[in-house]
Amino acid sequence: MQVHPLRKLFAIFLIAGCAQLARAGGMESLESFVKTVKSGRAEFSQVVTAPARPGQSARSKTSTGTFEFLRPNRFKFLYQKPFEQSIVADGQTLWLYDVDLNQVTARKQAQLLASTPAALIAAAPDLHALQADFNLRDAPDKDGLQWVVASPKAKDGQLQSVRVGFKPGDGGSQLAVLEILDSFGQRSVLTFSQFEVNAALPADAFVFKPPAGADVIRQ
Repeated sequence: MQVHPLRKLFAIFLIAGCAQLARAGGMESLESFVKTVKSGRAEFSQVVTAPARPGQSARSKTSTGTFEFLRPNRFKFLYQKPFEQSIVADGQTLWLYDVDLNQVTARKQAQLLASTPAALIAAAPDLHALQADFNLRDAPDKDGLQWVVASPKAKDGQLQSVRVGFKPGDGGSQLAVLEILDSFGQRSVLTFSQFEVNAALPADAFVFKPPAGADVIRQ
């Protein structure tokens, strides 16, 4: 039986429309996350893989710790294993504390965060702010997650791209994975667990004071 050309054309548009709806999942999850999740805490594991050198296999190292954030512009990564390290953004200053070296590095936060992974998950106040610094697009669903690919518009940084994975659920999408690729080919994958949405965080949760005796470097 011959299919009428108009019916065939309609079917093509319908299939294309369904495909667009399927691909919209990641962007919708990102927009919902930025709009509705104003604070949170989670545990994380991070696997950093350096590119393979000639004659050698790729090398990886794993770290674990906790993560907290308060939108906009406040977050804290506390690395616990294998080495203790703190990264704290208090809204004005980004602090990096290396326990083994007993060294603190302080940098002005406004100059650093716009085109970083932290902006995607914790710092940006809304999706419009993200789109000012990133090209955002949906990626196919994988491993039960909805994905967004973010590429910084500024080409002079060290960040090449970020993939953000969200786990859909009845209570809204939950941040699950952050995959970061830098301009040197190093890949960092952060996997979040025990995520607490809109956690009640104390006012001083993001206050950092350099430990007594620590070497403080201000940049």
